[in-house]
Amino acid sequence: MASPKPRPDPASPWSEEEIRQGIELLFFAYRDFTSEPDRILAPLGMGRAHHRVVHFVGRTPGMTVGELLAILKITKQSLARVLGQLIGEGYIAQRPGTTDRRERRLHLTVSGQALERRLSEPQRHRVAAAYRAAGPAAVEGFRRVLTALMTPPPVAPGAANKAKVRQSARGTPGGRLSGKS
Repeated sequence: MASPKPRPDPASPWSEEEIRQGIELLFFAYRDFTSEPDRILAPLGMGRAHHRVVHFVGRTPGMTVGELLAILKITKQSLARVLGQLIGEGYIAQRPGTTDRRERRLHLTVSGQALERRLSEPQRHRVAAAYRAAGPAAVEGFRRVLTALMTPPPVAPGAANKAKVRQSARGTPGGRLSGKS
């Protein structure tokens, strides 16, 4: 008789193999989830970093560069390259803050909104189909698992937006980060 697979944590009800299968499923799901937006972005000379910036600026119009840095957890240099291209090609506009004119508030332009819709549409369809197939209880469990996988938000500028992302993952009304679309 074969001995049972070792568990990564003796108190865990999941075997090492079950944990590894979960990791593989995340890799495969991410590959497929990003494949269509990757195909849309490639002819534009853009990639996933551009997609993430467009997504978060679209979800939180008026966010600052500092808030975006805190959410994405990338270097200023990396963001400057990506943001510079998006601004230069007319997808994102920077506006000064209303109370602090030194702030750079980010907004999608009309072209940026159209790009965001093109990128998110196949993902929205994919997620909606998966939600329908899995059912409400599984969707709630999925949200709990993904939220538990996230690193706790930093205590720094932008932490409020990271908290908004976490709240959205838990299912705020309408799934919006802000009241704007």
